Amino acid sequence: MIFRETALKGAYVIELEPFSDERGQFARSWCREEFARQGLPTELAQGNVSINTTRGTIRGMHYQLEPHEEIKLMRCVHGAIYDVIVDVRPGSPTFHQWIGVELTPTAFRMLYVPAGFAHGFQTLADDTEVNYLVSAPYMPNAARGVRYNDPRLAIDWPLPVSRISKQDASWPLLEMADA
Repeated sequence: MIFRETALKGAYVIELEPFSDERGQFARSWCREEFARQGLPTELAQGNVSINTTRGTIRGMHYQLEPHEEIKLMRCVHGAIYDVIVDVRPGSPTFHQWIGVELTPTAFRMLYVPAGFAHGFQTLADDTEVNYLVSAPYMPNAARGVRYNDPRLAIDWPLPVSRISKQDASWPLLEMADA
């Protein structure tokens, strides 16, 4: 795996290194030792699957309050997503900045989302499946979010929104969100 730190300190795009032969391809998507060599936490609590039927669907922007913050390792295994993270760590030099990364199965890359980041994605294709590993169990009382269309963030979503949950559409604006 090749770890490339993004403009947001602690967030990485991780390129898988596929091995190809007559059968197809093989690549590791998780290796405790490689993550440890990068100084990244290696404790995982759960694996999640998100299946989205309609192109343009938005899920997010979610995070959890301390001490239940989550680290996520995102990978699209079918379809395509535009994966977005926002730094919500008070005192961070990139506080309230965001990046977006396109993830597809054939791109052989993942997004490492550090604790203290709001996270969401938009599907770029129908029938998109996302698999991700999480460092902490979901705690409903610690769950928070920020509005996907907050004008202060001005996230440049690639498509018009086709579907979004009532909860995700009604998260507070960034200035009113819990940190």
